[in-house]
Amino acid sequence: MRVLGGIFFFALLHNPAQAPGATIPPAQSVTLAWNPSSDPTVVGYKIYYGGASGNYTNTLSVGNATNITVSGLVPGDTYYFAATAYNSSGVQSPFSGEVAYAVATNAPAMQLRVTPTRQFVLTVTGPVGHTYDILATTNCITWTVIGTVTVGTNGSVLFTDTNAMSFLLRLFYLRG
Repeated sequence: MRVLGGIFFFALLHNPAQAPGATIPPAQSVTLAWNPSSDPTVVGYKIYYGGASGNYTNTLSVGNATNITVSGLVPGDTYYFAATAYNSSGVQSPFSGEVAYAVATNAPAMQLRVTPTRQFVLTVTGPVGHTYDILATTNCITWTVIGTVTVGTNGSVLFTDTNAMSFLLRLFYLRG
């Protein structure tokens, strides 16, 4: 049995970043790329990945492509990827070097904008459908819930603090 020539694996092409106000998907994706094998008998590649180093529970056959976008990755989890090359008889090369990828979480964020009338408009972004309490303080000791918001289908929600102009200092905290 002939062992196929090895391949050099991976370059991370991109991790789509979520812009404020953009739809935040329930799962994320990553695009992987590799150098083609120099072995002329290679007709395709397989990508292996899983949640533990060296333990690949998923396999994707990509034909003779040298990149793939793997979707459905869970935010907060780490995935380990390796590739093999194969010939027309189905003989595979050994695994390439492994690459680990930690998927970013859809952590909530809050941005503040002050209107000309001194109202504070908070833009809360996070997982769609998640509910948060908005707390405010003037002294960092006593926090008061001033509102509750639920993130909409666009991945964000607006909250206006109409009382902000009554305070010299107003700090906000997102709980949930």
